[in-house]
Order: sequence, then C-alpha cells, then structure tokens
Amino acid sequence: MSLVPAVLLSLVLGALLGAGLAAVISWGLNARRRMHERPPVVDPEVAVVVDALRPPAVVVGPHDEVVCANEPARTLGLVRGGRIGIHQVLDQVRRARESGKASVHDVRLGSDLAGPARILTARVHPMERDAVLAIVEDHSAVLRADESKRDLVASVSHELKTPVGAMQVLAETLQAAADDPEAVRHFAGRMGVESKRLGELVGQIIELSRLQSDDPPLGAHVVSVDEVVAQAASRTHDALVGHEVSFSVTGDKGLTVIGDLDQLTNAITNLVANAISYSDRGARVAVTVRRVAQADDHWVEIAVTDNGIGIAPEEQERIFERFYRVDYARSRADGGTGLGLSIVKHVVAAHGGSISLWSRPGQGSTFTVRLPEDLGPVADPVPQDQSAAGRERGE
Repeated sequence: MSLVPAVLLSLVLGALLGAGLAAVISWGLNARRRMHERPPVVDPEVAVVVDALRPPAVVVGPHDEVVCANEPARTLGLVRGGRIGIHQVLDQVRRARESGKASVHDVRLGSDLAGPARILTARVHPMERDAVLAIVEDHSAVLRADESKRDLVASVSHELKTPVGAMQVLAETLQAAADDPEAVRHFAGRMGVESKRLGELVGQIIELSRLQSDDPPLGAHVVSVDEVVAQAASRTHDALVGHEVSFSVTGDKGLTVIGDLDQLTNAITNLVANAISYSDRGARVAVTVRRVAQADDHWVEIAVTDNGIGIAPEEQERIFERFYRVDYARSRADGGTGLGLSIVKHVVAAHGGSISLWSRPGQGSTFTVRLPEDLGPVADPVPQDQSAAGRERGE
C-alpha cells in the first residue's frame, strides 16, 4: 500500500473514532443531566409535614425504600435503617401501591411472657410516583391502662395498708414507751424504715401509673447501652457490697437503642436489684450484652443472670404481676415492693421490646431484655433509575 492511501485511511479511522468518542461523552452528559432533572419521589414539603406529625409516620418509595420518616417511627420500630421494620405494615404498603386505594388495618404484634400483644392501627395512603404514606398508632398502652384500672385500686389499697398500719402501731408503741429511751430509739428507727418503705412504694406506684398511661417514652433519643448498664451497677453498688455479691459485665460494647435513658436505666436497675435480693451471700450476678441478628433484623439483648434461689415453673407466669413476690419474707426484708418487675415489663413494652425468663429452683434465674437496635438515621432512598433496574431484574 502506497503512502498516500495509508495516510488517508488513518485520517478516516481517526475521524470515526473521534466522532464515536464524542457521541459517548455527549450521551453520558445527557444521561447525567436527565438524572439530575428527574423530580424527587416526594416534594420536600412532605418531609417537613411528616416530621411534624405526632404519631409514627413514614413515606415509602416505589422500591420499598424509606424516603422520609419522623422520630416516633424509629422509636416504635416502624423504620429500621432504610426499610420498614414491621412486615405486616410493609405488606399493607405494597397492596396500597398496587391497588391505588387507601386502607386501615389493625396490626397485632406477638406477645411474650412480659405481657399482652401490641395492638397497632396502620393507615396507608397511596401518593404520586408510586410512593405510599403510612401512619401507625400504637394503642397498646391505652389497652394496658384500661385493663390495669380494673384492679389497680384494690391492689394499691391492700399494699398501702401494711406500711400505714405498721406506722400506726409503732407510733402508739413509741408513745407508750416514752419513759424508756432505749425503746424510743428502737421504735423510732423502725418508723424510719417503714416510712422509707412507704415512700418507695408510693413512688413506684406513681411510676407504674405513668407507664401504664398512653404517653410514649419521655424522650426518644439514641441511648448508649453501656451507659444504661453502668448506671444500673452504680445504683445497686451498696446492695451488692451489703450482700457480698460479686458483679460482672460482659459482652458487646458500643451498642445503642432508641428510647428514654432514665426509663431503661430504671428497668435494668430493677432487674439487678431483684437478682441481688433473691441471691444468698457470696452469690454471683452478671449482666451480659450482645447484638443479635434475626430474620434480617437486629436486636440488643441485655441478660441479667444470678445463681440464687430460682423460680418454680408454676410461679414464672405470675412473676410480672403487680405486687407479686416469689418469697414475700425475703422481699420484705430487703425493702421490696413487688412492683419492680411490673415496671420493667411496661418500660420494655413502651420501647418496642420483649422480656423473657429462664429459671430453675436452686440454680438461679436469667431475665433477658430484647430491644430494637438503633440502626442509625434513615438511609438515602434508592435512586429511581436503580429502582426500575431492580424491578427489571426481579429484585
């Protein structure tokens, strides 16, 4: 081949290559521009309205991704990371997207040893661009309050009679022994013990009544489980030393949940105090924290274990009842009111968790609190082009 045709051929090939490269670059720029010009799944004002709602609310995109959600939705467990955490609500969202019709359904979440099932009402409303708004209200607290009102007054009246009656007898005895300084000191000391017991009982009755109301946890914040356990250990330190009980904390560190720090600390403190009360001197109490993954969900388990007297099988079903005591004499000697585990039950239920019990007489007990793990803020929604591609692949 002569030099001139070769040069001409090279020029032609170069021109074709350049034109093809320019076309590819132009297509890429146009695709990027189209992607940026594509409207969002929902208007920004919708996110503002959702955040202002009091009940848990979430907007779900066309690929089941969470577009926006308010803080109560995370507290309830409706939103876990970037997805819907309650599969019954997710099914309802999908049906509303397909049918284009709004619906209202009751959702019943499974019960456990700690108490009745949770009753939710889910309202879903289809929106533009295959988005769906879901608003979920938790009626469990209201139902628990209605159920509790039937027998709370009778139980409280019965329990208050004991310390009030003791105070009256001690006051009469103290008056009769006015000429005996030693007797006066003794009975005055007993009055101090009974008045402290009465104060603790009234305080726990007030706390339990508030937990049984329809109010949500006092504050929905990110709570460090390490801090909860550390505060519980600090509050029970004197009891541990007085009973000569060894104490240890093991397991995963750095885990967080969404809820109220004071309520969760009170719950774990009650479990540790209960373990101390029902253990003999020289016994061991341990708190174990671990992260549990189950069915594409993540939980934080806090287990309080002792090697104390244990609980008989026939009593385990009643252990969370108000004022119920496995060993009344031991509980009264330690100043127990019989409300600690009932308070734990309601705190755990208010945080969307559960509590379980393992126990054998003479071997000890383990109370395990399971709470939804904090998975961080709502993830960025899946871009619409990726959603469409996912549908084509059948994902």
